[in-house]
Amino acid sequence: MDLGLTDRTYLVTGATRGLGFATARELVADGANVVISGRTEESAAAAAASLGERAVGVAADNADPAAPGRLVAAARERFGRLDGVLVSVGGPPPGGALDNTDDQWQQAFESVFLGAVRLARTAAAELAEGGVIGLVLSGSVHEPIPGLTISNGLRPGLAGFAKSLADELGPRGIRVLGLLPGRIATDRMTQLDALSGDPEGTRARNCAAIPLRRYGKPEEFGRTAAFLLSPAASYVTGVMVPVDGGALHGF
Repeated sequence: MDLGLTDRTYLVTGATRGLGFATARELVADGANVVISGRTEESAAAAAASLGERAVGVAADNADPAAPGRLVAAARERFGRLDGVLVSVGGPPPGGALDNTDDQWQQAFESVFLGAVRLARTAAAELAEGGVIGLVLSGSVHEPIPGLTISNGLRPGLAGFAKSLADELGPRGIRVLGLLPGRIATDRMTQLDALSGDPEGTRARNCAAIPLRRYGKPEEFGRTAAFLLSPAASYVTGVMVPVDGGALHGF
């Protein structure tokens, strides 16, 4: 299936590894150009080099108010256009409702929440008809996840922001959507499993609760994200799409 991605340009944050990198790799494989961001010049450059000439890496912190403008400018300068963005941010620190500190909440709000809002607003001003804004959120949008209180607090709010933005940008032909990854086999998921003290047992119990009985692969998420960002999904907007092997219920 031709997704219509050839020579289109996308900005993907947090894309030096994990779900962001998996998405950038799938976009490039289908002929798109990507600007990927990471926290350091070295990590961003290395990730971009592994993707080839259609990728450029830029050091950027999602909590930096100046980051959105620099990233959009990089897309314009290198590839001459911007067709969409995918906002992917590393997960906030784990912890319970009584455990996380004010500082952890504040840092996560600046990076996970306000950083995503700033980039979405900046992209909205640059995108033309056919553009798309995607946010990588979490299954916590629908079901709180034990031990991830900060994520449970911030991700649903971003989902509400995405829906509001979709309503506002729809008349301009710009789509906005969210992706809700479940348990995907990334370094982040390995870290979370390890916190239980019994990672193998935790993984087995988690898999038993997933209808497909396994964790997802990063490339499976990446292919889904690439499709949703592509012109092939041109009538999909204002929705939250679970990529979780069927773990969420109530749909």
